[in-house]
Amino acid sequence: MKAATSSLHDQLAETPGVFMSSPKELYFFSDDPVHARGIDWYGAHFSDAAPGDLCGESTTHYAKLPTYPNTVRRIAEAVPNARFIYVMRHPIERLISQYTHMWLEKEITASFSEAVDGAVPELIDYSRYSMQLLAFLEEFGADSVLPVFVDRLRVDPNGELQRIARHIGLEQPISWNDELAANNVSAERLQQSRLRDTLKRVPGYESARTLIPEKRIERVRDRWRPSEKPELSVAQQAALTTAFDADLALLGQWLGAKLTCDNFRQATAERPLSWTPTVSLQFPTSSAIA
Repeated sequence: MKAATSSLHDQLAETPGVFMSSPKELYFFSDDPVHARGIDWYGAHFSDAAPGDLCGESTTHYAKLPTYPNTVRRIAEAVPNARFIYVMRHPIERLISQYTHMWLEKEITASFSEAVDGAVPELIDYSRYSMQLLAFLEEFGADSVLPVFVDRLRVDPNGELQRIARHIGLEQPISWNDELAANNVSAERLQQSRLRDTLKRVPGYESARTLIPEKRIERVRDRWRPSEKPELSVAQQAALTTAFDADLALLGQWLGAKLTCDNFRQATAERPLSWTPTVSLQFPTSSAIA
């Protein structure tokens, strides 16, 4: 979640030989009410794929433990030969972006400080990358899961996309399309509002809008923007760094690299990281925030 999955989905959707679902997130293997619709419902989303196409989707709920505990088992039962792409960004940056997203979607009312201090524990859980990966690595093996990092994707988008193509078994060349705009940037969005969306559908809305001074429009927009940028206190920054460093230490062992919150961007940007030949699947139980 909040790690360029929408952009990557769009890049793959434009690639010949690849069929990506629409909508991007199907939630089938994670969300119980959706899974209850049955495998035929899921398969129907790929009915337009050409023979031989590689079919994929991009549901971030699949890596949201402990919220959705049945995901891996369900995938293993239905698609035992699945290939996975797991995209990661700096864990604290991801946490902040998720809070902004949840606030915009009106999923939470807690302040950022309250959320970080425990009111919204999933903010922290979803940034524990080794914890999220462990079940997939145990069930499917390291060869089935490709670790991708946002900072490396920015440095070498073509190279990373080619790595992804090889991982999923795509034979033809593939290149990054710079004309596809980045999607789902929370900082540029406004909080959901039924009133605003209803007004947009009123005939003549666009014409009337041109008569309103831009400064007044911006003042109205500010009502649907966060009142302040989410910022961590010194104590919160230290606590998160301690928790995430424990998780990153294990991830780094699996990847043969030293990873910490302090060096994350540089270490993940300078070269592609792959699993070591023998990934020891162990997860520490003492990484929770005190």
